[in-house]
Amino acid sequence: MTTAEIDEQREALVVAGAGARPVSALLEGARARVVGEVTGDAGAWRVIFPLHVARFGGDELPLPSGEYELHISGVDLDDASLRRRVLAGLGIQVRGASVTIDPPLDAVHLSPEGQRTLEERYVAQPGGTENAVFFESFYGQSAGCNPRAIDRELAERAPEVARYWSVVDLSVAVPDGAIAVVEGSPEWWRARASARLLVVNDWLRRRFVRKRGQRVLQTWHGTPLKRLALHRPGFDPRRMAAVVKESRRWDVLLAQNRYSERILAKAYAFFGKPIWVDGYPRNDVLVNGDAVALRAALGIRPDERVLLYAPTWRDDRTEIVDFVDPEQLAHDADAVVLVRGHSRTLKPGRDQDGARVIDVTGYPQTAELLLIADELITDYSSVMFDFSVTGKPMHFLVPDLEHYRGRLRGFYFDLAERAPGPLLRTQDELVAALADPTLAEKHAERYDAWRRQFNTRDDGHAAQRVVSRILDLGFVGA
Repeated sequence: MTTAEIDEQREALVVAGAGARPVSALLEGARARVVGEVTGDAGAWRVIFPLHVARFGGDELPLPSGEYELHISGVDLDDASLRRRVLAGLGIQVRGASVTIDPPLDAVHLSPEGQRTLEERYVAQPGGTENAVFFESFYGQSAGCNPRAIDRELAERAPEVARYWSVVDLSVAVPDGAIAVVEGSPEWWRARASARLLVVNDWLRRRFVRKRGQRVLQTWHGTPLKRLALHRPGFDPRRMAAVVKESRRWDVLLAQNRYSERILAKAYAFFGKPIWVDGYPRNDVLVNGDAVALRAALGIRPDERVLLYAPTWRDDRTEIVDFVDPEQLAHDADAVVLVRGHSRTLKPGRDQDGARVIDVTGYPQTAELLLIADELITDYSSVMFDFSVTGKPMHFLVPDLEHYRGRLRGFYFDLAERAPGPLLRTQDELVAALADPTLAEKHAERYDAWRRQFNTRDDGHAAQRVVSRILDLGFVGA
């Protein structure tokens, strides 16, 4: 018989049994895996799986929530079971070879009834009185983007302000000095109500009730090429109502440039309220960052060529597009290939691997990846407007251009006429472009015009400007 239990002292899952001693053991999920330590002998063996992992050179943290599979060589796991236990920043349950890891919420709070109770309490309670900021980035899946850059500047200039970070689970590393609050927990609901300022980069999910004195700064997460919100193809009254309801929750909207200011105001019907055109705080690192140290954390040498493949998501599929064979690209271009899926492909997707391939979809800060990359390969993603801060080459791999432009989303301008790099249809064309020594010269005029339109405020001081506004207006700090 095979058993599964929790070792609280080691913060580990222990699987035990009799028979031939296993040779190997692995607990594998979509975005993380741990190797089990096999002990004992044929009479009584045990496999110890740590329930924490260090990723991308960072600290050890609890495993990301999600579904995992147990692989123990030569062992039938059908009878292994463990009722849900909350431990070490996660909840864990074993059913045969399947392991479910949940956020560290008590069972009563995981249930729909428990969440309704907490939500009703949130609605009824007063708030907006704590000298604190409630941060959320990409629905709590990371602690990055513009909110993180604002957090770092605010921590330095107003250390008395408490900083709460909404996270889906405790595998999300929050900035030093900040307090992680797991979405749906009593602490999450309380912090969301009590903070005087909310800083988010996407929609406010769940029920939101503005408290007296509370403000919402919507930083958004990119200059748009593809049509957004009210501008998306097709007439959908429910979507239109949802967009207007959402934008009315925001007090201030942050735009990277004047172009974004105009687009976002119309796409979200955000009229009569301030839009701060201050550049993107997340891009300060592209001017001030240390690429050598960041490369070292990912195990990349300073002299290696690094290609970043970062396509956007597709409305008609859940996972990252498969237009690139990253291992073949790494071989043909003699480079390390970083694969960066969109935040919407983080949960449904799975890490890609291969020789000289690093899947960085779960890496918390896209801008740091842009800093260490020598060249960008993208399609319709807003990273094109961020990477241009660096002045480094861009390549646009767009085999589905007509479908995406004509049916899925549509564009605000003709990419083919203005792109600061070549539009390519195949991986062979991409490899040829990567080997072209005249590429930069061919696109220099377009690149300069692009930067003049989109990057004039990305000067390394955007976070300073935004935090100065926050403090001068008394949103927090005083």
